[in-house]
Amino acid sequence: MKTITTKQTGLTLVELMVALAIGSFLMIGAIQIYNQSRQAFVINESIARVQETAQFAMDTIEADLRMASNWGRNSRGLAVEGRSIIGDANPNGLPQPGGNCAADWVLNLALPIDGVNNGYGLACLATNGSQANSDVITVRRASVAPVDPAVVGAGRLMIQTTRIQGEVFEGVVIPVGFSPADSATHSLIVTSYYVSPASTLINGVPTLRRHRLIGGGVAGPTIVDEEVAPGIENLQIQLGIDVDADNTVDRYVNPGDVIYNPTAVGYIPGARVMTARIWMIVRGVSIEPGLRDARNYRPGDVVLGVPNDNFRRMQVSKTILLRNART
Repeated sequence: MKTITTKQTGLTLVELMVALAIGSFLMIGAIQIYNQSRQAFVINESIARVQETAQFAMDTIEADLRMASNWGRNSRGLAVEGRSIIGDANPNGLPQPGGNCAADWVLNLALPIDGVNNGYGLACLATNGSQANSDVITVRRASVAPVDPAVVGAGRLMIQTTRIQGEVFEGVVIPVGFSPADSATHSLIVTSYYVSPASTLINGVPTLRRHRLIGGGVAGPTIVDEEVAPGIENLQIQLGIDVDADNTVDRYVNPGDVIYNPTAVGYIPGARVMTARIWMIVRGVSIEPGLRDARNYRPGDVVLGVPNDNFRRMQVSKTILLRNART
């Protein structure tokens, strides 16, 4: 019987090297696609976070600005008794909050939108200091919903208004001369937005903060200093002013300009703020390797220059129409 044998042959060295080379190219391509996809994801996430911070901060400020000059049943701050007047910041001797904020910060109702241009300038203490070359925006208004002073209790500054007049008071009883049937009670709301160079939530990150007047107890009203949005690096505002009572914007001015300030020399009687134009520089909270910010930022009337660092930034702006500007 004849035995049949077979030979088993394998890959030659050349075939093995070709297979390894092809496999290596495929692996390198897959790794490159993964790295590019991951890098695109990181960049998109960073952009989304900056956009989200910008949207939140803008929405927060806009909600206050739109309601500026709302005093309840009218929008005439000059018709409200107890407001600050020339030479007397607190003519009715109303209780004032702590926090080093001056009386006219609370009661200067003739300026529903006020501010400081490229500086801080408030008597209220700024947490962790204030950002250089950034504006301060102060908004004064009444709450949207009426309140019951007897339920709210003492320690909160409130405004009683009719269609033609109003008065600031503190207590549980509405001022003399006002009828509950013909007037409404609203809480007084005062808020100042500013930028601090250091967040208390995220170390080393600039942040948008605000001083806010709130109700108190037997000691009277109080002021809180709140962190709003970490990542806001600069805030700018310009005000659209109507100086000839035709309900249209005639010019834009910086906060603090005298033409709309009733207590300043050069004031134009009848000047009213109709719109507010806001700029913000929003910065990422962490560096991005490989990114170099070489843009020259010019929000509002300030030139910030080129950061030349590894943080992602975005400049956003919006013009806001005041709902209560027209009387």
